[in-house]
Amino acid sequence: MATTSDLRTNMIIRYNGQLHRVVEFYHHAPGNWRAMVIMKLKNLETGKTIEERVRAGSEIEIVRVEKRPMQFLYRDGDVYHFMDTETFEQIEVPEEMIGEPAKFLKENEMADILFYDDNKILGVEPPLFVTLQVTEASVAVRGDTATNVNKQVTLETGAVISVPAFVNQGDYVRVDTRTGEYIERIK
Repeated sequence: MATTSDLRTNMIIRYNGQLHRVVEFYHHAPGNWRAMVIMKLKNLETGKTIEERVRAGSEIEIVRVEKRPMQFLYRDGDVYHFMDTETFEQIEVPEEMIGEPAKFLKENEMADILFYDDNKILGVEPPLFVTLQVTEASVAVRGDTATNVNKQVTLETGAVISVPAFVNQGDYVRVDTRTGEYIERIK
């Protein structure tokens, strides 16, 4: 069995009988006390983040996770449909399992589906960056450029993000799916 020295960020572990993703961890040795590892864990079932302290060298259970690339087909209400491009098997994933990046998923784009314990779906990892077209944007007023001015635009997936004033309707922009932030305009 693995110990706390085997911990890595984004690793999936079973802690107190539930699956958690390691958000961050660090080793802490306070003076004459015993060394401990402080872990920030995100519960994959409830989505809550907790901070736990365990003795350094304690045993932990690492969960084996399989990552399969799948193509996003379409959205039907709160359910997203994905297809394995090798076997053509289709699966349904509820929106809450994808989380915030769901609003940046574009049809026919690839995403990684995480599986554990005989094909139980653990989650979805969309691409880190996506290129989307701006479908609605207000016109920047001349003279508003004295400072770094941002405006709200709507993307082809329906997501609303903040972009610089020079981005217009019809432009393509690159977006970070982890934070939902504008990265650059694509020409």
